[in-house]
Amino acid sequence: MPLRPVLTATLGGAALLCALAAPVAAASGESVTVDPTARLAADGTVTLSGTYRCLPGTGPVFVSSSVSQADPRVRHGIGGSAARCDGVEHRWENSGKVSSEKLKAGAAHVQANVMELRPSGLVPLPVFHASRDRDITLVRS
Repeated sequence: MPLRPVLTATLGGAALLCALAAPVAAASGESVTVDPTARLAADGTVTLSGTYRCLPGTGPVFVSSSVSQADPRVRHGIGGSAARCDGVEHRWENSGKVSSEKLKAGAAHVQANVMELRPSGLVPLPVFHASRDRDITLVRS
């Protein structure tokens, strides 16, 4: 099975768990930021970016992101990227095409999470290292 669909399904499930979970309090030295502007291509591809810093864990770690516009209850998952947790600040960039609704240039809201899939029996459990909500501007690219 190709890695991309598995990663997408895993991050999608984790995003759902994140929406249901309580707010994340980052440990000292862990953070995630979201850049104030994001790119929106003519084909609907959104590119979000920022920085993250996390401490080493026991499982794979990812930076997931979502964007909403107009209706804050409708969030569009925008990719996911592997994270390197070594206590050093790194850049992240996620891209994804919005299929269910078209976004437009202008104000939007982004949520970014640094999430570890920590081994726990048969099913890895999500552990959130940091989370950030931010109002941004989508600009045509």
